[in-house]
Amino acid sequence: MPAIHELSRLPWSAEQMFDLVADVARYPEFLPWVVATRVQSDDGTTMVADMLVGFKALREKFTSRVVRRRAATIEVHYIDGPLRDLKNQWAFRAVADEEAGPAGCEIDFRVEFSFRNPLFEALAGRYVDKAFRKMVAAFEARAAALYGSSMSSATSTA
Repeated sequence: MPAIHELSRLPWSAEQMFDLVADVARYPEFLPWVVATRVQSDDGTTMVADMLVGFKALREKFTSRVVRRRAATIEVHYIDGPLRDLKNQWAFRAVADEEAGPAGCEIDFRVEFSFRNPLFEALAGRYVDKAFRKMVAAFEARAAALYGSSMSSATSTA
């Protein structure tokens, strides 16, 4: 099963980044390939949402349950769509600069997925890293637009 792990230190607070990631309804405004989203239900902690992703003529709908623990974690559990499985977790942790006080947050992002079709999985394995980096950059650009621009010191491990 292909997997990606990204550990980033960003200049925005854990609360700000949590809010940005948790706002699934706004994903079509800034995430590449996200055509539309629809929140089916949301009780403040657990959301069920559909996401329509597309590239050229290809369109696929995913349904997921999103469990949010305020400013700490967001876990995405796959319900239905073209994949066999999808596991996605965001962890947010405040970090401080010893001299200046609060200095942003560290985000630990993990995603694992598998396609029903082995051919698609083999093809995805060749392009997933590039696509993932583009999506991470879109989240950072959105944070800069919402909260003010600042350079990140993002590091990653795959």
